[in-house]
Amino acid sequence: MSHPELNTIAQALFDKKGFNILALDVRPLSTLTDYVIIAEGSVDRHVVALANYVVEIMREKGVTPVHVEGTQMGDWVVIDYLDTMVHLFMPGTRERYRLEELWQTAEIVNLDIRVDEPSVTPSNR
Repeated sequence: MSHPELNTIAQALFDKKGFNILALDVRPLSTLTDYVIIAEGSVDRHVVALANYVVEIMREKGVTPVHVEGTQMGDWVVIDYLDTMVHLFMPGTRERYRLEELWQTAEIVNLDIRVDEPSVTPSNR
């Protein structure tokens, strides 16, 4: 997945009021994936809505996840795009698992998120 696609995911999360968005380049540290995006939603329904929106936006760009897990509970949702894993948490759950500590030596990816107006919108809305 290229940086523009990482930016698309991050922008979709931001546009739907996701917060504490972080992208890590874990290529030197992991054989499971190249990039990890971690973000939070305010409550379980918000986390699920964020996940659904990311999947929708990426599908419109021709990218389908291999697997989505956690939408039943909503406290931690994982979207697997093979080379990028998106982890969406409720705040307390993110603090409990502290995934960032697994990859504390990973390089933080600079994301280009527009904060003035939503730039990612589904074409059918």
